Amino acid sequence: MKLYQVPGACSTASRIVLEEAAIPIDLANVDLRSKILEDGTSYLDVNPKGQVPALVLDDGQILTEAAVIMQYVADQAPASGLLPPPGNFARYRVLEWTNYIATELHKTFSPLNRPNTPAEYRDQTRAMFLPRVFGVLDARLADSSYLAGETFTIADAYAFVVLGWAEKVELDLSAWPRIVAYLQRISERPSVQKVLQGVSGH
Repeated sequence: MKLYQVPGACSTASRIVLEEAAIPIDLANVDLRSKILEDGTSYLDVNPKGQVPALVLDDGQILTEAAVIMQYVADQAPASGLLPPPGNFARYRVLEWTNYIATELHKTFSPLNRPNTPAEYRDQTRAMFLPRVFGVLDARLADSSYLAGETFTIADAYAFVVLGWAEKVELDLSAWPRIVAYLQRISERPSVQKVLQGVSGH
């Protein structure tokens, strides 16, 4: 399989899940501005949406959208515990939080990663929109070590990467101490350390 990615972007969550699942992967970096790959070809020929990640399967099929790629990968490695099996209600709790990260945390963060976002909207995002989502996550982490319980899942890989953007935009998370502790806990996982060091190991 081959993962098209941008280091530090949401595609990093897919890399963490692949590492946790011990699935060998080839990596290809994407320049999101030009949509040109390192070999000079157009990324739009791989993924017409133009976003990362995109996962090319061994049979040539292409899967996009981070939340779906992580589900697919986790289902290839059921023993990893990254996603409970179909029919187990715990699976839907994991997907519930994965979708919340995608639609609330990731989407709300995005304006801070775009240079053309108006200053007023940027300020509202920092002062109002993101703190509301942080509050939901922090309250949830009062009840369990991870978002869907006591086990690390795809929801946590996704949340870890997106919450990590706070440092890049100089957004202080100290008002949400459970999130700070959660990020520290996840950062100590061998798979996470390996990915953050830029070493795929495969």
